[in-house]
Amino acid sequence: MAITKQHLIPLFAISFLLFFQLHCSTTSAQAPAQSPAPPGPPDVTKILQKAGQYSVFVRLLKSTQVSDRLIGELKDTDDGKTIFAPTDKAFSALKSGALNSLNDEQRVQLVLFHVIPSYIPLSQFQTVSNPMRTQAGDSGDGEFPLNVTSSGNTVVLKTGLTKTSVSDTIYTDGQLAVYRVDQVLQPLQVFAARSSALAPAPGMSRKAADVDGKSKASSLAMQNLALFVVSVIAFALSL
Repeated sequence: MAITKQHLIPLFAISFLLFFQLHCSTTSAQAPAQSPAPPGPPDVTKILQKAGQYSVFVRLLKSTQVSDRLIGELKDTDDGKTIFAPTDKAFSALKSGALNSLNDEQRVQLVLFHVIPSYIPLSQFQTVSNPMRTQAGDSGDGEFPLNVTSSGNTVVLKTGLTKTSVSDTIYTDGQLAVYRVDQVLQPLQVFAARSSALAPAPGMSRKAADVDGKSKASSLAMQNLALFVVSVIAFALSL
């Protein structure tokens, strides 16, 4: 049977479709499968927000931009981080106005004093050397000392102004450990300096300071009275 032009058109179309399907199948088989993007570093603020009762510390982390700094450092280093997170109740136990009276630099120092620049599992605190280094500054100069004692799973933290213990593990993943503490860790550099500025002079009680002030005021009044009397007598003699 002779193949006419009308028979060739359907055969050509079918051949083209078969070739196209074979080509697409080969290309799909050769294309490498895309691996999923690696997960980003953990966000401390989201971890604490999920845990609840850490709103003050979360606000400090954000306002000082320490939260962004932690994400960047967790991404760029393998050392990890350890964070002691005070509860809202811990902040409410501070002296009235203590937190609001801190300047921006002191707020950053306070937050970083709760951050250790390495990942420490709860069972490894007994191997830590004292004073423990925090990200607030050098612990050896007496400004930011943080001492730790450990017995089993009991970890006690001392700053010279604060003594508290780790009461719970909020989060741990081998890179980041976040522990709950029931008191704010008060660094000497920040809070001892404020106490010294507000305290009366050495060797003088508040009552003694008040008496001394009244005595000085009385002496000044007597001097003014004497000057007034002398002025009156001089004016009378000049008449």
